Amino acid sequence: MNVGKLQDRVAVVTGAAGGLGAEAARVFAAHGAKIAVVDINNQAAEKVANDICAKGSEAIAVETDISQEASVKSMSEQVVARFGQIDILHNNAAILSNEQRQGDRDVINMDVEAWDRAMAVNLRGAMLCSKYCIPEMIKLKRGSVINVTSGLGAQGDLTLSAYAASKAALIMLARSIAAQYGKLGVRANALLIGLAPAENAHETMPAEMLQIILDNHLTPELGTPKQIADAVAFLASDESSFVTGSTLSVDGGFGSHTPSMVAMKSLFERMGSNKM
Repeated sequence: MNVGKLQDRVAVVTGAAGGLGAEAARVFAAHGAKIAVVDINNQAAEKVANDICAKGSEAIAVETDISQEASVKSMSEQVVARFGQIDILHNNAAILSNEQRQGDRDVINMDVEAWDRAMAVNLRGAMLCSKYCIPEMIKLKRGSVINVTSGLGAQGDLTLSAYAASKAALIMLARSIAAQYGKLGVRANALLIGLAPAENAHETMPAEMLQIILDNHLTPELGTPKQIADAVAFLASDESSFVTGSTLSVDGGFGSHTPSMVAMKSLFERMGSNKM
């Protein structure tokens, strides 16, 4: 990838106070972008912004509740006041706290408040950020919106029904934006990510669960935040100037094979042959 490919661009990264969002902010900055570290946790966002500035780049923290329109409007105004423009919107923020997971289960056992929280943060938040950032991109006749989606937004599973529904909707939101504003220079894509545990996630997830997920990858290891951030930087840059309305899978091949593949592999190993 070209170093400096985001030089003089301004990127809004939501949910950037930690994890994958913070890594995306750092990678954007390394490529020359000025960063708005947007998060509801302002103290953590300021730490990320300060770390970026300490390495010679420009960044500000903007405390924002992306589920609230007034807060998002204020955020976009603060970014423009500081940097003069918005070129990139990375809709990364999502709610998936332990409390949220407890309520977001199968449909029969769904906590309706958990459903509403998932839609408010994951989906309405991305829509609101798009609503207020895209006009700034139109002024520049260029821009890139990247929505983070998930394998759960493309495949059925046993739990996290609200999270899955919100992530599926983000794919269509990206396509709608691409269709509506493409002729004005704005591109929009979804990034379907696999498991790339950030920070101490390896310690908080059961080892057996991690192994099940790894067994279904087509790569030797699980992903890393840096690998996800590199893909986001590609979609943010002019390297992807002919890519819009698309969904890029960065999941180690997790979603590319049949659900029975791992069990069949084990069977073939016991048989000593893959003859059907």
